[in-house]
Amino acid sequence: MSVATAKKRVLVVEDDADIRDALGMALNEAGYDAFSVEDGEQALEWLRHELAPNVILLDMMMPRMNGWQFRNAQRADPALAEIPVIVVSAAADNALRAAGAAKALEVDAVLRKPVDLDELFRAVDRAAR
Repeated sequence: MSVATAKKRVLVVEDDADIRDALGMALNEAGYDAFSVEDGEQALEWLRHELAPNVILLDMMMPRMNGWQFRNAQRADPALAEIPVIVVSAAADNALRAAGAAKALEVDAVLRKPVDLDELFRAVDRAAR
């Protein structure tokens, strides 16, 4: 497991409570400062009122505002546009990768659920600014 040196802040955007809690717990135990919200709307609200995270972990399939909609809104807001994003999604299969989702979404990485924690920590460390 990775040990984050400078307490990198990570925002987890995930509608599944079990996955959201598991990711948050794993990140906190590895030395990150993890925060969680249920969907893209809550993520935008959180981002506009809290200290910006170093990186966002983004699910794609969510109610109200999905990952694509969130990313469009985030990129359109100059105060939020530069926050790195890692997609963590069951939708991150070959079809999503083949569609060039990482390039189209301008994200730092696309990880498939269930995510390997070591791979996740490496991706967070690479993307976090």
